[in-house]
Amino acid sequence: MLSYFISYLIMASTYGIAALALNLQWGFTGLMNFGIGAFYFVGAYTSALLTTSASPDYVGGFGLPFIVGLLGAVVLSGLLAYVLAFPALRLRGGFFAISMLAISETIRLIVKNEKWLTNGVWGIRGIPQPLRNLVGADLSEWIYLGIAAALLFIFYRLSEVGVRSPWGRMLNAVREDEKMAEMSGKDSWNVKMQSFVFGSMIMGVSGALYAHYIGFISPSSFTPLMSTFIVWLMILLGGTGSNKGVILGAFVVWGVWIGSEFLIGVLPSGITSKAGFVRMLLMGILLDAILLIRPQGLFGREKVISKLGSKE
Repeated sequence: MLSYFISYLIMASTYGIAALALNLQWGFTGLMNFGIGAFYFVGAYTSALLTTSASPDYVGGFGLPFIVGLLGAVVLSGLLAYVLAFPALRLRGGFFAISMLAISETIRLIVKNEKWLTNGVWGIRGIPQPLRNLVGADLSEWIYLGIAAALLFIFYRLSEVGVRSPWGRMLNAVREDEKMAEMSGKDSWNVKMQSFVFGSMIMGVSGALYAHYIGFISPSSFTPLMSTFIVWLMILLGGTGSNKGVILGAFVVWGVWIGSEFLIGVLPSGITSKAGFVRMLLMGILLDAILLIRPQGLFGREKVISKLGSKE
């Protein structure tokens, strides 16, 4: 039971990092990114290819340290976001969202069909977990929990400092009224690009953490449900524009997700075979409840995010 709880904390922390990244893009900048999976996916595969042993089945296998894998995930996710920013950020609202979802699925299908690149549908196995071979499986779980929690805290603090700085006020200005921000002399496209790139780099870290914890990745691991829409549900539950809220949302939603396993276990055998659909139904009910009962989420958006905007 303790091992199960540790696993829950690690995965919730991993999703919490992704939720912070999406909150930076959507909550503070107004970028409706439905392509989280693209950067989650790229971060996971980049770190896996850099840190696994050499293999004839795919490109990479350099056997580098875990920290190098994380840095590689950050760099490649950021480069991908930078390249995509030029065409994608010229679209607005729903058009931007759909374009990002299409890009995410395109990347997933490329990796799925190009076996020489990432071993296709067979995926990559043997992704190393830090210190696992030195301290054993049980202790390495605690160490990995410490790593995930530390990264979650670091990104939370960085996000808090960022959104409460002059840069953060620019993000909010662009979100509230892009034309007015431009009339005030702000380069709104550049501000959006910065938010998009920084958020995508954090998403890459989240994907890398997932890969090293599970030890195996394949294209089926990064469906839109598990890499995009569940993260959106987390920030809607926690409260768009609240960093504390989205972290809480990540822990609650992931708790509901894994808790549904116990519910499915007591259902009739005919329904148990449709466990995936039952889980999706639960997520849908949770989303409806949020929108009907508390549309602002558990934590509403802060009206004042810096002392400059207060009466002090």
